[in-house]
Amino acid sequence: MNRTLQFSKRNLLEISRDVLSYIFCIGFPLVMLVIMTLVNESIPKEAGMTIFRIDNLAGGIGIFGLTFVMLFSAMAVSKDRTSSFLIRMYASPMKSSDFTNGYLLPMLVVALAQSVLSFIASLLISLIVGDALNPLGLLAGILALLPSALFFIFIGILFGTLFNEKAAPGLCSIIISLGSFLGGIWFDAEGTGGVMLKICKCTPFLYCTKSVRSALHLTFDWEGFWLPILIVTASAAVMAVLSTLVFRKKMKADLA
Repeated sequence: MNRTLQFSKRNLLEISRDVLSYIFCIGFPLVMLVIMTLVNESIPKEAGMTIFRIDNLAGGIGIFGLTFVMLFSAMAVSKDRTSSFLIRMYASPMKSSDFTNGYLLPMLVVALAQSVLSFIASLLISLIVGDALNPLGLLAGILALLPSALFFIFIGILFGTLFNEKAAPGLCSIIISLGSFLGGIWFDAEGTGGVMLKICKCTPFLYCTKSVRSALHLTFDWEGFWLPILIVTASAAVMAVLSTLVFRKKMKADLA
């Protein structure tokens, strides 16, 4: 455990020195929150669009921000693998799970900080536009984001393990686009129906967004919250096992 914490501390320091991590993990989601709120305010009330209303937008932006945490997870792992740093670390008594957890913990700190800041900004915006959010809902939303955070971080660790520092970010960009679209962040997936909704329901992304939005509304029903949160948690567990096993395999291959 001590080895994991020491490795986590090193990785957290590396992240804190990277200016891009502040721009993309913290700044960009907040900018999108403001832009989409302005878009919502320009839409006539008669249109009946609610997807960009702050109580729905806050949850979507929370998930959108986590996709960038995934990107930086992939970059951190792939960068260390490209350098000789991990090769030297392999000679230590650390196990593959120590390495993956060492990348997970600092990224989880980043994800939590990002979520808190996004929801604080959402609360302030809700007060300005006259759609005040429930502080208890925001607290529940942060807790509901945790399984999604684990899911995206482990995807980043997996991509960083499998691909180099040039390929991993590009593949993460594809997941960011897919996650945003299939997760129903920018449109009402439930309202589309047909084939589009079936495709969205086949991926964990929609359930990430649904669970957080339900938590923000304090509606903890089976279809809206518990089923989505179970699906996301199961997906995170699968990605955790997969990323650890793949990292172990790569670790043995590099030592051979």
